[in-house]
Amino acid sequence: MRIQDIVSPEAIVDDLRAGSKEGVLRELSEVIAKIVPKLSADSLTAILMERESLGSTGIGDGVAIPHGKVGGIEHLVAAFGRSRNGVLFDSLDGKPAHLFFLIVAPEYSAGMHLKALARISRLLKDERFRRSLLDAEDADELQRILREEDAGS
Repeated sequence: MRIQDIVSPEAIVDDLRAGSKEGVLRELSEVIAKIVPKLSADSLTAILMERESLGSTGIGDGVAIPHGKVGGIEHLVAAFGRSRNGVLFDSLDGKPAHLFFLIVAPEYSAGMHLKALARISRLLKDERFRRSLLDAEDADELQRILREEDAGS
């Protein structure tokens, strides 16, 4: 699975403005709703917040991978956002998250959802990759980094 297959260029947010967990989820949900107009940013945010109530998707090292399943879509869609200031996300290490991959999967899918989570988790364990995302100048460079990582793995 390639990241660029699920994160389109218009789904990359260079500088998230939100300062809270719910705010980040809303901001990224709005991006997804523009790409998939039949999805509502409000309902997607509610689904993601419900998922967060089961346990935080902040995995530590400045990374969060919020995810949820929704009806009405046929394939996985994702967004990537970077917060230069960081957002407290109830991460496992208690530190703010700066890098967010939001994954939305079809309601009755398991395999593709889990593959995407595994792929993104594996990539983000690499400190060099995380650092390059944090240091990128803009959305174009973020896209280039993601594309190069896909090509190299």
